[in-house]
Amino acid sequence: MSKKAAAEKKLTLPEVKKSLEGMGEEHLDQFQRRTLDYVSKFVKVDPEAAQELVGKLVTDFNLEEDEAVQIVNCMPKSIEELRIFLAGGRKIIETSKLEAIVSLLNENRKTT
Repeated sequence: MSKKAAAEKKLTLPEVKKSLEGMGEEHLDQFQRRTLDYVSKFVKVDPEAAQELVGKLVTDFNLEEDEAVQIVNCMPKSIEELRIFLAGGRKIIETSKLEAIVSLLNENRKTT
């Protein structure tokens, strides 16, 4: 019996929320309900905006997809907060680019 590798896709919290809500709360198991409760509390952008932001961070700012997803999940408000996600040290990002990233995030932040 051979096993096929499942395709892996990085999801942002808004995408997880949309997916779980699409399943219908009555069809969710206990773990999925807890996950939906968690993401509902911490989602900071709409799912469409999240996908767009990840794409822009990857293409315009040359970030890794993993980094971009985590940045969109947390939506840092300052350069200092943003640097935490990029502290791996493998590349140095100019302050002007960091400012542009924070500006992009602020433009897309949910105001609730």
